[in-house]
Formats: sequence, C-alpha cells, structure tokens
Amino acid sequence: MSDALRVPTNLRTLLILEAVSQSNEPLSPTEINRAIGLPKQSIHRLCQTMVAEGFLIRDVSGNRLSPAPRTSRLAQGLLASRQTATARRQVLLTLAETIKETINFVVPEPDGMTYLDRIETDWLFRIELPIGSRVPFYCTASGKCYLASLSGKDRERTLKTIRFEPRTINTHMSTASLAAELEQIEKQGYAIDNEELFDGMIALAVPVTDASGRFIAALAFHGPTQRLDRDGLLQHLDLLRDGARQLAEL
Repeated sequence: MSDALRVPTNLRTLLILEAVSQSNEPLSPTEINRAIGLPKQSIHRLCQTMVAEGFLIRDVSGNRLSPAPRTSRLAQGLLASRQTATARRQVLLTLAETIKETINFVVPEPDGMTYLDRIETDWLFRIELPIGSRVPFYCTASGKCYLASLSGKDRERTLKTIRFEPRTINTHMSTASLAAELEQIEKQGYAIDNEELFDGMIALAVPVTDASGRFIAALAFHGPTQRLDRDGLLQHLDLLRDGARQLAEL
C-alpha cells in the first residue's frame, strides 16, 4: 500500500487546508493533489465536502478553491488560544503603555478587517471599536496594509471587488487612487488612515508576517486628531514595528 493511501481521511482534509492556505492564489484540485500527493479522486471528493461545509470557497470560475470564512474563523480561534493570546496581549499592553493610545491586532477576512484583540487607551476621549468589529479594507490603515501585501494579480482582483462608500471627505473613492497609495505603502512598509474611516480619527498600521513573509495580521494604533497628527503617528513607527516582530515570533 502506498504512503498516500495510508493517510487517514481526517488528516487529508487538514493537508488540503494547509495547501490552500499556504498558496497566494486559489488552487484547483489538481494543483492541491500535486502539492500533497493524495489520490486524485479522493482530493475531488474531499474538496466538494469542504466546500459544502463552508471550509473552502470556489472562485468565479468554479474550478479553483481558497479558504472560506469558516476556515478564517477557525484560524482566528487558534490565534486566540490561551497561551498565544496571553503572550500577544503582553505585547499589546507594553505598546499601549508606551504610546498612550489604543492598540489593535486586526486580521483579514473576505469582506474586511476584524479586530481580534485590542488594548484601550486610558484617555476619557477615545474612539471605540470593540473586539469583533469589522471595518473595510479601503479606508483603514490595517485594511490598506493588508491590500498592499497582496501580489499584483491578487491585489488587482481584490480592488475590483471593492464597493467604495464616502465615509469622510478623505475616503478613497476610486480604484486608481487607492492603488497608487497601496504602491507607496508596499515600499514604505506601513499605512496611515488619514481620517478616512471617521472624521477626527487617524491611525498607523504595520504588517505582522510569518516566517515566509506572508501577511498574518496588522498591528495598529489610532487616536483622535485633537491629540495626534501624522508626525505624532510616525514618531511611534519603530515601536510598532518592533511589536510586530515580537508578534510574528508567537
């Protein structure tokens, strides 16, 4: 019996999820099979089941697969496990105590960025976005940080799906203007929300990446313009980047 046939079914589904999640583009069952070396018939059958159960989603062609929201929630649950969450929270607490503004750990989902963890500032005047809040990609520092991490083809495809809404007078309202800023964000390694989501609120975000450089989350802080300006944000850029490196090690 070949080694592939000895792999239990429950492990096969995990191997499929691993292959799909490690790819920067949706994969066809044939490409998944090439990556993990399981019987082609089994791959097709398991992929169909995982689509039906909400773990995988097909692209517009119907032939290629990527992680679905249920898989994203599973990943977030693992990120929120007690040991990791405790270590992550210590990093956020240290940053909050130093920067004196609200610190956020934000992860991407198919339809926006979700606040997985945060430490609120002690200031009486603050802008609250509770854990679990979801915000758009195109008008937030964390969202633009994520979009800038995408490869050219993935970025172009994602930008075409965005429905721009005028949150403030500074909100991007076209693919062209957002794409131009994303190129700059990719070069500089950070993103700024210049009162694009809410009037009177600005934010700074940097990427948290895995060992291969893939985007995992954004580490960000925000505050009101009564206390912060662009220079005030960038004053803490090195601290934020150091925090992102610590989080990546977790």
